[in-house]
Amino acid sequence: MVRLQKPRAEENTAGGAEQLQRIALRLFAERGVDGVTVREIAAAAGQKNHGAVGYHFGSKETLVRAIIKDGAVELDRLRNAALDAMEADGGPRHLRDVVDVLIGSVTALSDDDYVRFITLFGMTHRDFMIEAIEPEWNHAYGRCLAHLRRLMPVMSAQMRNQRFVFMGALLSAVLSARARALADPTRTHAMWAGDIGLEHFAQVMTAMLAAPVDLPDSDVQMADSKRLADHGPLGPVG
Repeated sequence: MVRLQKPRAEENTAGGAEQLQRIALRLFAERGVDGVTVREIAAAAGQKNHGAVGYHFGSKETLVRAIIKDGAVELDRLRNAALDAMEADGGPRHLRDVVDVLIGSVTALSDDDYVRFITLFGMTHRDFMIEAIEPEWNHAYGRCLAHLRRLMPVMSAQMRNQRFVFMGALLSAVLSARARALADPTRTHAMWAGDIGLEHFAQVMTAMLAAPVDLPDSDVQMADSKRLADHGPLGPVG
């Protein structure tokens, strides 16, 4: 059995683990989980011990799970707080209210790298993502979907769930692209520099949810449409 070298005193702290996790999140967001080694994470975090990730987290998989959990828990907290305030005032009253919660909670995350990481990870490790997300971390997203079901035009449950899949994919893709653009300090990003880009995106997503259905119900059943609509911290990952 390979024994991990004991970290130096300054590395054997919660701060060391937090630094490793923060650096790993940035690297995973830029290059994907498979494109980063634990040695690279330790080196980028300034850890002289290349076994630091193993010491603090046990494995790279456990580190990934910790990153997923921390971001999902923060996102759930932000959404729950926004929904609590709206419901206390008798809302949400409009689709746009819920859209603002969905978008605003992501842009309010303490680390913009999370949306880039989770979007890329959901595309490349879909099964891992679905398995890793605990139901309690997704409670607020479920609350958002419940309000959307109440406020959306009349349509079959199947088509409504399909629209939730569209919504989740759009939410992840656009906000990930925004975060990636803003992470590049070498050029200006007029589209995202102010609030106009986000406002336009919110209007587009609201219009998609509000659009009437002009299609017959399909005879083809999407067996996992409900599961896809409810999974993932940003939305569906399928």
